[in-house]
Amino acid sequence: MQEKILTDVKMPFCPGCGHVANTKSITKAFENLGYTPKDVIMVSDIGCTGLVDPLFASHTIHGLHGRSPALGVGVAMGLDAPDKKVVVIIGDGGATIGLQHILEAARRNVDMTLVVYNNLLFGMTGGQMSGLSTNDFKDFKHSADETEPYDLVDLAHSAGAALAVRVTDVKSYTKVLEEAYETPGFCLVELASMCTSYGMKKVAEFKGFVEAEERKVNERRAGMVPIRETRSLLSGLEVLDSTFGNNLNIERQGVLIAGSAGGGVQSAAVLLAKAAVKSGLYASMKGEYPITVGTGFSLAEVIISKKPIHYTGLENPGNILVVTGDGWEKVKDKIRDGQMVVADEKIPFHGEAYSLPLVKKAGKKGAALAAVAYWLEKTGIFPVEALIDVASAHKYASSLLEAIQSTVGISVEK
Repeated sequence: MQEKILTDVKMPFCPGCGHVANTKSITKAFENLGYTPKDVIMVSDIGCTGLVDPLFASHTIHGLHGRSPALGVGVAMGLDAPDKKVVVIIGDGGATIGLQHILEAARRNVDMTLVVYNNLLFGMTGGQMSGLSTNDFKDFKHSADETEPYDLVDLAHSAGAALAVRVTDVKSYTKVLEEAYETPGFCLVELASMCTSYGMKKVAEFKGFVEAEERKVNERRAGMVPIRETRSLLSGLEVLDSTFGNNLNIERQGVLIAGSAGGGVQSAAVLLAKAAVKSGLYASMKGEYPITVGTGFSLAEVIISKKPIHYTGLENPGNILVVTGDGWEKVKDKIRDGQMVVADEKIPFHGEAYSLPLVKKAGKKGAALAAVAYWLEKTGIFPVEALIDVASAHKYASSLLEAIQSTVGISVEK
């Protein structure tokens, strides 16, 4: 029995929206050709077209505005599976925002299908004109934009697309999509898609504003990617053997480390995660910092667990280590009852916390690691010796070990 690619999830579009018929046609064409959900990779964009993800039982990837064609190219070029098919769904707004990605895919003739839902406007942000809005439609909308619209079909064809076609009759959508799926190389299918909220209510009226149907073909083979045997990205990773025990008495612990950029927050978190692994536990680490990198805050989240970590979110950290004012401003609203808080003595925290002269003892670059060492010794989740062990293998071992030793043995009350 043929597996259905379209799920039973309710369509999220406005009543009468053309995106409904387009989406059904995409999946119907696949099913007519015998494709199953596992044979298909759908890539979606931002905007109304970006709502399609839960509608498919296939693999799905959600991209940034205008960048979905680039994601599709990456998937298609790395897939090395002729029996699979990559389809990118994008609106007319996203298509003009990411036009260069489309032209590059066409130039390389990457084996994928790009389906453009063209409703002649930006539907999710209020009906603004797009680069595909026709002049007649702009007059209808009383737009002051007198710039000529792109002919996306012509552009894709000129760039080298195997097939570039515009379809306005919904009865033809499925058949044209079947042709695109079966055509090796890059295929662009532009489907007219009426917006009932910001366009018009009747299909007959809408058809009067769209460009005429168009079909262009380039007889060329699909772009080929040479498959090379290369070294695995994992082969160079450090292997951490479990040489220490642990006393973690709950399933997992979350630690949020907060400080300033350049203050060793990220490296302290990495060392903590490595030490946890050396102690027979699972660990994950991720950092957050501003684009300026060298100034402002620096945050790191570490999860330590008895079981494999499938979700790395840390909405309610049980432990917060904060060493500078920059870090404090970012985490002060995350403080909750029952958390263990380790803070530098200059942090204006008025609740219960272990307040230490972290910066004074370990310096600005060592304060975060000093806080980690203190937290470890206080909780006893695993021995500080595990932290010392991983720090000893670091190229800055001497300064890191000094930071760790600066708070070991200190007695502080809340």
